[in-house]
Amino acid sequence: MTEPSPISTSKRAAQGRATRDQLIEVATRLFAERGYEDASIEAVLSAAGVSRGALYHHFAGKDALFEAVVASVEQRVNIEMAAAIGAVRDPIAVIRAGALAWIDLAGDPVIQRIMLTDAPAVLGWERWRTMDEGRTYGQARALLQAVSDAGQLPAHLVGGFAHIILGAIDEMAVVIARAPDKEAALAEGRVAVDEMLRRLLGP
Repeated sequence: MTEPSPISTSKRAAQGRATRDQLIEVATRLFAERGYEDASIEAVLSAAGVSRGALYHHFAGKDALFEAVVASVEQRVNIEMAAAIGAVRDPIAVIRAGALAWIDLAGDPVIQRIMLTDAPAVLGWERWRTMDEGRTYGQARALLQAVSDAGQLPAHLVGGFAHIILGAIDEMAVVIARAPDKEAALAEGRVAVDEMLRRLLGP
């Protein structure tokens, strides 16, 4: 039996990745516009122009597709937050820039609906919390350790402050996502987060 050529295998793999990316892109738009419950698999298939078999080749079902969408949106959030931090080196300034960037991103309708409204309900609170907790907590703790090493924070408060800061900004993001007047909630959230960090960590 003739073995498939490396070129044909590579081409099929590329086509598979393209189909998966297309499904995630279309599903992201539909989940953001309609919400998880009202965005059917049939609607995703129709908008993406792919077969049901192609979808189930990549995803076990609607929940798995939604989880991939959440991961994709989270990746975009990470990229935008990294850009917001830019060349900032002072650890307190990095914490503040990152926190305010996350609050600003909570004003994005896609992030509001997918990450802050539907994800906790669809994935479950524990799964939602743990999807990136290890990474974000590790980063926050490392920055606060640098603050402590500079003599600006007692060492025994590093871990607790990391949890407090992450919990507070995540809660503020959820408040913004659910607020009737999101523009006012965003402005208030920025002031509140900035003031909280100033009081906890100083200017």
